[in-house]
Amino acid sequence: MSNMATHEESSVSRFLPNPKSLAPRPGVDEGPIHLVKAGLPQQLADLGWDVEFNGHHQFEDISASITSDEPIGLLKNPRRVSQVCHAVAQTVSGHAKRGKLPLTLGGDHSLAMGTISGTLEQYPDACVVWVDAHADINTPETTDTGNIHGMPVAFLLGLGSPVPEFSWIKPVLKPNRIVYIGLRDVDAGEKRILKENGIKAFSMHEVDKYGIGQVVKMALDHVNPKGDLPIHLSFDVDALDPTVAPSTGTPVRGGLTFREGHYICEAIYETGCLVALDIMEVNPSLANEEAVKQTVAVGCSLARSALGETLL
Repeated sequence: MSNMATHEESSVSRFLPNPKSLAPRPGVDEGPIHLVKAGLPQQLADLGWDVEFNGHHQFEDISASITSDEPIGLLKNPRRVSQVCHAVAQTVSGHAKRGKLPLTLGGDHSLAMGTISGTLEQYPDACVVWVDAHADINTPETTDTGNIHGMPVAFLLGLGSPVPEFSWIKPVLKPNRIVYIGLRDVDAGEKRILKENGIKAFSMHEVDKYGIGQVVKMALDHVNPKGDLPIHLSFDVDALDPTVAPSTGTPVRGGLTFREGHYICEAIYETGCLVALDIMEVNPSLANEEAVKQTVAVGCSLARSALGETLL
């Protein structure tokens, strides 16, 4: 695809650690900082990327400027989440329009409302590969918790009752342009939403049944049948088994192995269609020092795999 920068063309990777925690459990805002301190920018440069690094201070300033953020219905911190994600969307789309590949480090997965909106602004035909233990497709009507990090896909698809604070999100993502890999903790309401909208999802049952290679092939054949659409990969580290990535906010047993997670990233890089990447939900406050180091190392290696690192 001529309009997509490739690694071989020495394209620029725009590196975006993002912002204060938007979830009730503290510490996720520190994840990006740990990934940076672990040397991820230099690791990507060593792969041949021209890395342009941005800090997260602009997003922290937005978050700090909101002094009152009462719930809207059950929705927690709606104004802070909306304004930060809107700023992320504008930043990602600005970099994409300059031919860069935005890498966004989270932060909780509500940030995908911003990252994917930004990608779709530049690539309206883009498809999304969402790797996660959770579907994150609750609506304001189906949520039990009010945690917006469990709703970003619903907002991107335009599902549920409109929330004026999120009116900036254009619901241009279509159900046939998103595919899930790794699901294993899905609410009853989310199961209904997936079925009613015909959204393709490969749970851990399919990974066990077919193997990760066949699952990735089926997922890409569904969401990108001709292999010519831009791909946004949004990877929540809790898709991995807690023995692999223990320091994350909502760990669920029975997840992807280290190699299965990396295979997904490697296979998507090999398509030549990757235009944006999220690595989300590294939370260094939720485990001991060794577990934190392990999770941060995994987050870095996932990013490297998605951006061209190979075993040989």
